[in-house]
Amino acid sequence: MLPDEVSFAGGEHLDSDYVAAYDRKAAFDPEEDLARLRNHGLGSESTLVDLGGGTGTLALAAARHCRRVVLVDVSAEMLAAANEKADREGIANVECVQSGFLRYEHAGSPADVVYSRNALHHLPDFWKALALERIAQTLRPGGYLRLRDLVFAFDPGEAGRFIGAWLDGAARSTEDGWTRTELEVHLRDEYSASTWTLEPMLERAGFVIEEAEYGPERVFASYLCVKPA
Repeated sequence: MLPDEVSFAGGEHLDSDYVAAYDRKAAFDPEEDLARLRNHGLGSESTLVDLGGGTGTLALAAARHCRRVVLVDVSAEMLAAANEKADREGIANVECVQSGFLRYEHAGSPADVVYSRNALHHLPDFWKALALERIAQTLRPGGYLRLRDLVFAFDPGEAGRFIGAWLDGAARSTEDGWTRTELEVHLRDEYSASTWTLEPMLERAGFVIEEAEYGPERVFASYLCVKPA
């Protein structure tokens, strides 16, 4: 019944050359997210699950503050890169699991935090809704979901304005970030939600949205959601 999430991931995530350059290209600093989660109770006894965690930038940084971190990704190449970084940095409390939103089976105590960044958009909306319900089941009552993704925070009639500006601001080279061609592939082949579809999904899955922020491009959004106690 469930789709093959590897087929949704995009071939580049399974390519070792792409993965080797991913951290430089993404230029992601996890410290702001970690500070926010620590302000909401993430601590030395916590369990954090990072879904679609890629090369482990957030997971490895979180391991300094948590008892247990589970890094989940469908790409064996991404997980190999994460394991290599963990070995190099002497981090022993990160578990790498090759799985996806729809098949990951959490073992042990419920998670205190589930984190996901720029991964949920690989799933069509029906499967997003199921993934969010599964995330809620993974969390303890009172636990938090930190979700960041490509989410369209504008009305359909404004699409030309905001998407055009986003494409115009793309990197000129793959060395510097995602190019216009890559963003066009995303628009054509992937499944970014809108705020007016994703936010009801979060609420229907049982979450309370405590914080919602939309980037100036209106194509990115970040949420801090709690599973009510």
